[in-house]
Amino acid sequence: MPTTRPGPTLAESRDRRVPRGRAPTRRRRWLTLLVVLALVGAAGWFGARFLISSVVNPQCTIKASGITETFDPDQTANAALIAALSVKRDMPPRAATIALTTAFQESKIRNLRFGDRDSLGLFQQRPSQGWGTEEQILDPVHATNRFYDALEKFKGYETADITKIAQRVQKSGFPEAYRDHEGQGRVLASTLTGHSPAGLTCRLDAVKQSVSPSRVTGDLSRQMGVTSARTGEGTVTVSAGDATTAWAVAHWSVARAEMYGITSVSIGERTWDRGHGDEGWSTGPAGTTVTVKLG
Repeated sequence: MPTTRPGPTLAESRDRRVPRGRAPTRRRRWLTLLVVLALVGAAGWFGARFLISSVVNPQCTIKASGITETFDPDQTANAALIAALSVKRDMPPRAATIALTTAFQESKIRNLRFGDRDSLGLFQQRPSQGWGTEEQILDPVHATNRFYDALEKFKGYETADITKIAQRVQKSGFPEAYRDHEGQGRVLASTLTGHSPAGLTCRLDAVKQSVSPSRVTGDLSRQMGVTSARTGEGTVTVSAGDATTAWAVAHWSVARAEMYGITSVSIGERTWDRGHGDEGWSTGPAGTTVTVKLG
């Protein structure tokens, strides 16, 4: 007859259900999981920051007549120069529209050192066609003045169809292409000649290096014909004769802020601040005095 073994005691049953060392092992697993989650979260956060910084590049936004266009700082700086020279020459905003439309079609408003055959610069002008030497054509001031010289020879350009008048000046192999960029030309011209107040704002990186105030006043004189600028310690002040000219100077300064290392531009009580990103101009009365601060 088999011998009946006594059942396990209460202490033995507990020992079987909860082996020694099980609870500390679970705690270690939870701690490991928390550490892994923390590392993943940190990696995601830094990854998101990198993604945002790589996608949100410096750019300038121009608004006029219900139209919004964006350009990079290099395009905007060149556009400001083209518009400024029309102001200096006392030409109507229509001239700037034609020039900017043409430059957008020919070079995307970039001072290119290459092109079809011997074409160069903002307007892809050709030395072989009498626009100047290579060095002259690559000088944006020379190139733009030569374009305006040619434009003024055609009477009635102020009301002429932009595509037709641009083709008469440029003699392009793709004459109808100018029409595709008339909207960009109009918005740029209206804003950069001062006829659309507070129409331009730029989101830029922090200043790495700035130029001297005298460099800014020199370019203002050469490009826009402004001779009333005064320099101070890291500042340039312009007393414009009217509100339109004041806004032209203010927008020119913002458009070329990346190039010069400008940190803020004020016109009266309205201010564009480089550190405020896409916020644009502050509110308040404008006036006719423009103050430019360099970093």
